[in-house]
Amino acid sequence: MRLKDKVALVTGSSRGVGRAVALGFAKEGARIVVNYTSNEKAANEVVDAAKSMGSEAFAVKADVAQKSEAENLVRAGIDTFGRLDILVNNAGFTRPAMMIKMTEEQWDQVVDIHLKGAFLCSQAAGRQMKEQNSGKIINVMSVAGLVGTVGQINYSAAKGGILSMTKSIARELARYNICANVISLGIVATDMTEKIRSDEKLKEIYMNRILLKRFAEADDISPAFVFLASDESNYITGQLLCVDGGYGMI
Repeated sequence: MRLKDKVALVTGSSRGVGRAVALGFAKEGARIVVNYTSNEKAANEVVDAAKSMGSEAFAVKADVAQKSEAENLVRAGIDTFGRLDILVNNAGFTRPAMMIKMTEEQWDQVVDIHLKGAFLCSQAAGRQMKEQNSGKIINVMSVAGLVGTVGQINYSAAKGGILSMTKSIARELARYNICANVISLGIVATDMTEKIRSDEKLKEIYMNRILLKRFAEADDISPAFVFLASDESNYITGQLLCVDGGYGMI
């Protein structure tokens, strides 16, 4: 098992990409901290699934855009398992609107959860990883952060910010043997992308942009996270890995 006895915190892991990553880690032997903001039932289902694989796991409710809650989330993992080896900043949602009509609240909500939340969790986790002299931080961004997208300038800006923030994290924490990298995703089959995948016109638009001509499934993305979380990537930091079916190529 590539992550045996390592402790991993995955934000926003009660559903979608976060769920797939958490269970991918559990399959490789990691102990998992599942994070959610509202759906306790879904979070507990992820915990049960991880335990069925032989992993230790528990769920913590926290809004990572709030400093105290982000710090309490990280502390809960450390208090329970004694250390923190892996942080995946995945939590997020969308509040779409065209730029001219977008409200300040829509901007703040999305930038806070995606960018500020990733910063706050990285800051809290970084303190523990510094003491351990080891750790892996994996930040999740989107092809939208590379090429932009219509109707989601808040989301694109936040995801683009994650890339440069991660490079700064990598530079600051390398001296403590902490690696920080970014995984950029395309269209993954989750609740968040249901409209894109079910609307025939939108589906056609996005399929024309994806070189592999299909949307990603959980099994397509989790191996990349396992690799960057494992000891196999100990000499990789400050890098962007695109797992998007070639979307970012266009």
